Amino acid sequence: MMDASSEQANRDDLNLILEAAREAGQIALKYFGKNPKVWMKEGSSPVSEADHAADKYLCDILRKARPDYGWLSEESTDDLSRLGCERVFIIDPIDGTRGFISGNDRWCVSVAVIGQGKPVCGVLECPALEETYSAIAGGGALLNGEPILAKNISTPQRVTGPDPLIAQYEAQTGEKIVKQPFVPSLAYRMAMVATGALDGTFARPNSHDWDIAAADLILTESGAHLSEQNGEAIWYNRKEITHGILVAGAPEIHKSMIAAANRKTR
Repeated sequence: MMDASSEQANRDDLNLILEAAREAGQIALKYFGKNPKVWMKEGSSPVSEADHAADKYLCDILRKARPDYGWLSEESTDDLSRLGCERVFIIDPIDGTRGFISGNDRWCVSVAVIGQGKPVCGVLECPALEETYSAIAGGGALLNGEPILAKNISTPQRVTGPDPLIAQYEAQTGEKIVKQPFVPSLAYRMAMVATGALDGTFARPNSHDWDIAAADLILTESGAHLSEQNGEAIWYNRKEITHGILVAGAPEIHKSMIAAANRKTR
């Protein structure tokens, strides 16, 4: 059971990151749909001036407020000093940058606080949609201040992810999956599972801690599940911050999704 001081720290941190994510979202929103400057990072991944502006704001505000916390952000250099910190901010200033650049409104600012390898509070701020997802460990998940729960699966099922994994899931379960419109933000796809807008989503290999940390807690607190391909829970703030195939799903289908992800194909 969490002690009172830890619970208070989590509440204080949630209030801090809620406000910071809201302001960072408004900063990013000023660039949305206005042809921001874009550069290509190593691995042909785009980054825009909006990413940099939101990241700078979050870094300035959060590190000043919690100077003893570690820091891991997609747009900041990782010097590994975070590994010696009790608590760590994990940040993606814009999750879904490709969609952001192309005008897709399903992008979000992702902010999480990690304690002992697990998210203790998390926020997804989606300003173009006027949606704010938040969660605190043991305290449930909210959308715009209202509780959310992963709903019973739909018929036919709505599961997204790479086509080969969807084909394996169909073969594993005998279900015919309804193809869903592509959502460029992995964090937002996971939030859709938390609300029941999706039943599940697979993530291809090479997602990073910053892509999923806040969404992980929102999923968990909604009653859904996120795991590694082998079914194990995800740990954060390790030296290695990339992950293999990930499986996020409503409780009724999560195990079937794991089995499908491990299904041997000819």
